Amino acid sequence: MSTQTIEKSESKAAAPAVVSREEWLAARKALLVEEKRLTRERDALSAKRRELPWVEVDEDYVFEGPSGKVRLEDLFQGRSQLIVHHLMFKPGDTEACPGCSYQADHIEGPLQHLRHHDLMIVAVSHAPWKEIAPFKQRMGWGFDWYSSYGSSFNYDYGVTFTPEEIKDGKSGYNYGTSPYPHEELPGLSVFIKDEAGKVYHTYSTYSRGLEGPLGAIHYLDLTPLGRRDQQDWLRYHDRYEEKAGESCCECKKS
Repeated sequence: MSTQTIEKSESKAAAPAVVSREEWLAARKALLVEEKRLTRERDALSAKRRELPWVEVDEDYVFEGPSGKVRLEDLFQGRSQLIVHHLMFKPGDTEACPGCSYQADHIEGPLQHLRHHDLMIVAVSHAPWKEIAPFKQRMGWGFDWYSSYGSSFNYDYGVTFTPEEIKDGKSGYNYGTSPYPHEELPGLSVFIKDEAGKVYHTYSTYSRGLEGPLGAIHYLDLTPLGRRDQQDWLRYHDRYEEKAGESCCECKKS
């Protein structure tokens, strides 16, 4: 990072004091008390998430991938749990949203372990598979990505909205708390399949609820300069030398 970049970041807020090692240690221990409190609160919240009731999925959703048509139960690939990343890629697009592409960059690392922990993770987008495939190849992603084109899946799970919903301000994104005027928005949904093969929806999250799986931003949170403005530096991972474009992923602002 250049000196100019550091100076620009520090100009937005006064730099912390420079102190002795002993003073730093006292401050660090005080912060540790708060970190431990947050950890316990996060554990308690995760337990409540696991206790949420389930909803049986009675719609026969059909998706398309590189091997043709598949159904929701097929996406589990022998596991009992499934996470679907709803990536913003609507019909007619040639590439996914930069923010969703950043999200997609975080799928494969943990996936190699989670497959052995009874969990499958896939991506689903609204665009036809033939439009998704070239971008997936360009980005070099190996995770499974499917098209929900022609089904109500994206609408039912709160990431695709009709022009009428957008016009009336009734998109209902993030359970009605984030009325972003976009046809497509990101999300994450969780499903479980019982021994009889029935599939249930257990959880969905949107907006800043999507930060959990994004390891890169948690690394940034450990640093003195922090995240800064992600929208200023966020790029497709193969285009970091280019000027950043405007991300359509407005939910990062809330």
